[in-house]
Amino acid sequence: MDELRAWKDSGKEYVLLDVREPVERALASVSGALTIPMTEVHARVADIPAGKPLVVMCHYGERSARVARFLVTYGFTDVYNLEGGIDAYASHLDPTVNRY
Repeated sequence: MDELRAWKDSGKEYVLLDVREPVERALASVSGALTIPMTEVHARVADIPAGKPLVVMCHYGERSARVARFLVTYGFTDVYNLEGGIDAYASHLDPTVNRY
């Protein structure tokens, strides 16, 4: 979380990939995140930009960890799982994001 905070504070470019379902995103979301539900990642991998660090996020970090591992096997090299997911993001980085 500290590394992501440093990236945000410094303006470093990265992609935040939200792999939660639309109903979850309606409860809480991060502006600017690329949204592709976990079940669609394989079919939409071409929609994920390469060449920038990729931070994968779900609710608590379990689904995003699986997606991050998949993306590494698919050839992405700079992939991170957001441990604690959007819940941790809201707690530690942006308290304006709803928690559910």
